Amino acid sequence: MYFRTMFAALLSEVSIRTIAVMLVVFLTLLVFFKRRKNLPPSPSGSWPVVGHLLSLGRAPHLKLTEWRKQYGDVYNVRMGMEDVVVLNGYRAIKEALVDYKDAFSSRPNIYMTNLLTGFGKDIGLAKFNQAYKEKRKFAYSALRNLGMRMGPGSMEENIREEARQLCMKLSEQGPDAQARDIADNLTVSSANIVCSMVFGKRYDYDDVKFVELTKIVNKMIAQLGSSQLMTVFPFLRFIPGVNSPKRILVEGINEVHVFLRQEITKHRETLDNENPRDFIDLLLIELQTQDKTDCVTEENIVWIIQDMFFAGIETTATTLRWGLLYMVLCPQEQQKVQAELDSVLGTGHDVPTLAHRSQLPYTKATVMEIQRIRAIVPLSSPHAPNEDTTFRGYDIPAGTQVLPNLWSANMDPEFWPDPEKFDPGRFLESDGKVVTRPESFMPFSTGRRVCLGEQLAKMELFLLFSSLLKHFTFKLPEGAAAPSTDGCMGITLVPPTINMCMSQR
Repeated sequence: MYFRTMFAALLSEVSIRTIAVMLVVFLTLLVFFKRRKNLPPSPSGSWPVVGHLLSLGRAPHLKLTEWRKQYGDVYNVRMGMEDVVVLNGYRAIKEALVDYKDAFSSRPNIYMTNLLTGFGKDIGLAKFNQAYKEKRKFAYSALRNLGMRMGPGSMEENIREEARQLCMKLSEQGPDAQARDIADNLTVSSANIVCSMVFGKRYDYDDVKFVELTKIVNKMIAQLGSSQLMTVFPFLRFIPGVNSPKRILVEGINEVHVFLRQEITKHRETLDNENPRDFIDLLLIELQTQDKTDCVTEENIVWIIQDMFFAGIETTATTLRWGLLYMVLCPQEQQKVQAELDSVLGTGHDVPTLAHRSQLPYTKATVMEIQRIRAIVPLSSPHAPNEDTTFRGYDIPAGTQVLPNLWSANMDPEFWPDPEKFDPGRFLESDGKVVTRPESFMPFSTGRRVCLGEQLAKMELFLLFSSLLKHFTFKLPEGAAAPSTDGCMGITLVPPTINMCMSQR
């Protein structure tokens, strides 16, 4: 009886294992044979279940750009068991996102990004539909009303004041202070500019609660970037020990939302419909006056506000970090920028204005070169067709991830000879003026899903970068090794942490 029971148990275990293996094989074959036969070509080296994940490694933007040489501007990779169409180079990206904008303006279903956005309650990663168009139209109008534009009433003075505060904060360490990393200061400065639009106020650099909030936002972005396995295999969220990325992301979302809801409550208590102060006020007024639609609802206003934080803080701060890294690596370029700033602004201690941009072409070109050589979002947020689409002779099923490889455009030797060389002169005409619409330059993507805050970001980067170089000279400590420019790839491409010496000018 004992042996019969043991044999039955063993047979049962073997049967379960056999059935499980057969089920996996069946599902793999089912997915394989369901694939459209007219997809773009696919690189070799795709493994069952994991696809090309092992080949992509820690720098997928570089591998995808390398595959372009062999497989062309449009090809297909397997991310796990899903097809992802990759667009390479300026022409293919522009053709898809601009010329075929009706086909490629939606977003695919990706569990981790859905989690971050309340499953479509935001703007940036929402599906392309009427609700999205209404939300984006409202947000764009609101941001313009709050100063995301040139001329009187713009955000310029808020940004200039933040530039002054940043320079004052950095000068507190004194001329003989040791080298240090100023990444946190840049993050707080970028966050304050967002807060001045969203909350109608700025925070002190030493405000513990606010500094902690910016760190939480950065941690969430980093966590999202390191959760590739769960992004590709969302079922892992149910497995204890493996699902920590989801847990950390949810905890971060909850903490950010507590902060945002407190601000929303304060705004409700003091709201004056005739005199809106900031983005939250405009959201609350829209909530009162609009017809019942999916545009702005009580449920999604917190997700829309969160969008502003995630889109506007880490991206600007990271671009400035790359800029300062290249300034310490290319001191001659730093000197050229400073000489131009001195010739136009004199030796005073105030910060530049946007009106100075036409007089500071080399400074503006330097900012553009920073954005080109180290695009902080090498792989754009994925797009997806709303319906089955034919593109360049290939059939792309509805909902398929379409990934624009912006790195391949910004580093294309056809448009940018010796692309790894830092050379602001690329963006200058023969008469010294800045090239107005350079081809193959896509720091904010393009098409219908182009960055909503592009104009604000351009204002910030010019004013903050020029203010920093107007007031300080940055260099590496004596004898320090040159930092790597490879960067660490997550959602954004982040430079290494570096300690710099800053001498006041």
